[in-house]
Amino acid sequence: MASYSAHMKLISPSLLVLGVVLNMLAAFLLIPAALGYLQATGNHSDFLLSAGLASFTGVVLAITGFRHRATNLQSRQMFIITTSAWLVVPFFGALPFWFWEQGVSLTDAVFETVSGLTTTGATIFVGLDNKPPDILLWRSLLHWIGGMGIIGMAIAVMPFLNVGGMKLFRTESSDWSDKSLPRTQQLLMLMVVTYALLTLACMLAYWLFGMDVFNAVNHAMATVSTGGYSTSDSSFAQFDSISLHWVSIVFMVLGATPFVLFIKLVRHKQVSIFRDAQWRGMLAILAVLALLLTLPALSMPGETLPWAFTHAMFNIVSVVTTTGFASTDYTLWGDFAIAIFFFATFLGGCSGSTSGGIKTFRVQLCFTIIREQIIKAVHPNAILKRQYNGSTVSDEIVASLVGFLFLMAISLTIMTLLLSLMGLDLVTSLTGSATALMNVGPGLGAVIGPAGNFQPLPEAAKWVLSMGMILGRLEFLTIIVLLTPAFWRR
Repeated sequence: MASYSAHMKLISPSLLVLGVVLNMLAAFLLIPAALGYLQATGNHSDFLLSAGLASFTGVVLAITGFRHRATNLQSRQMFIITTSAWLVVPFFGALPFWFWEQGVSLTDAVFETVSGLTTTGATIFVGLDNKPPDILLWRSLLHWIGGMGIIGMAIAVMPFLNVGGMKLFRTESSDWSDKSLPRTQQLLMLMVVTYALLTLACMLAYWLFGMDVFNAVNHAMATVSTGGYSTSDSSFAQFDSISLHWVSIVFMVLGATPFVLFIKLVRHKQVSIFRDAQWRGMLAILAVLALLLTLPALSMPGETLPWAFTHAMFNIVSVVTTTGFASTDYTLWGDFAIAIFFFATFLGGCSGSTSGGIKTFRVQLCFTIIREQIIKAVHPNAILKRQYNGSTVSDEIVASLVGFLFLMAISLTIMTLLLSLMGLDLVTSLTGSATALMNVGPGLGAVIGPAGNFQPLPEAAKWVLSMGMILGRLEFLTIIVLLTPAFWRR
């Protein structure tokens, strides 16, 4: 009995949070169910059944967890909460795809759901132009749910869920909030409101510049979440409008901007967004890469300068912010462009945003550390003050940076080798691993490139990539720490 009680105390917070999250998922499932009923697609019963199963399971878990709840969490409980949520929720989110009469396999259903929730945007669906609207809407909603974060959204909207605050939220995010901001509950709620308002603004802008309402809603959720699911196999190439492409560029950048900057701008009337080193760094990277890609894009037959620059900017913003939209097959631009897109896959947007990747602040810190080492090589006795964005960078942050990059490299190597063992070519294996771990979406090559699809991959490869997407979304450490023997020692 003592052993059972100890185990329940360890996992009860996970059960409580997971129960709440599953009921939130059930509520979201009612939205495509209503659309399916109104549009007479015949799929509304699948969504209702999925919602019922998620809600029933959630209630049972929440009641069990609430009976043994604890408000002061241990560090290992926070890791268990986040990991269990991201491993379990995709299976319930996949139910509508699996129940669907068109016969999507469980593997494909889970892959599509994981890709949606992690805002990766890699898809196994072909013929999207002819898919039912409720299925397309559910894909977009998965993006929108995952963009804010499963744990972050749950803590924000459930006031009684006082189970770890910002430390718990940071197990699924690289957020760098400062002490001038409000407490965890209020901060996360403000972030959700900011997220919703950005989505609404994006939807209205898409609609005003020519999209129909359904496309505007779906693409707004995919844009602000930096997810990349579209309603057509041709992705954003279905819209022959420079204005729509630039609307998307603006909101992809805003989605990759730290949400706390928007909050500070409104609350304190500070135009800190223009002084933020990370945001300025991201814009500088995007501008330079877009200029480098304009000439290769212009070399395509019949291309004009306005469209060449638009395609260059759109696609590099899409890749760097890890959105995954494509307006053209940029692999036709030549090897130089392909190399740029491959390395851009790793960059990512800003911390505290919906974007994946390494994140701009880590790239900037690397250059800061390199500069420091060069100066010390020339002046060994020099005393340097290591700063970033007006704050001192501690040795702990540097150690965290090194650990992140090492875990990313090891994960990339192992995943590439595993996919190669499954018979995939090197380009597909390497870029598939990279795009999964960085939550980007399209890879490179004929199979999974911007004009391709993940459907032809073996089932085992899809499971490996699904795990890679979750691993990258949680920035490696949250899951890897659970695999160490020390974590489970009492």
